[in-house]
Amino acid sequence: MKKENEVKETPAQVEVQVKVRGRKINASSKRQQVLAKREAAKASGTFKKGRPTVASSKRQQVLASRMEKIASGISVKRGRPKKSQVTA
Repeated sequence: MKKENEVKETPAQVEVQVKVRGRKINASSKRQQVLAKREAAKASGTFKKGRPTVASSKRQQVLASRMEKIASGISVKRGRPKKSQVTA
């Protein structure tokens, strides 16, 4: 048997109290100052993450030459070249 035209009542809104969990935050601590500075840098777009690149390194020169080849239309293969098979 199917129940047809069943009317459901919506419950009244109930207020929920949110309990603050964890330790209290000391805004003048060194850690909180570092986090605040980091958030400010992210907001302004000056936040940099990771190790900075050195333009004169061998890896950066290889990447630059690869980008030049791609820009000029030369096909660049990925990875190490295959070893040619020698048949005796």
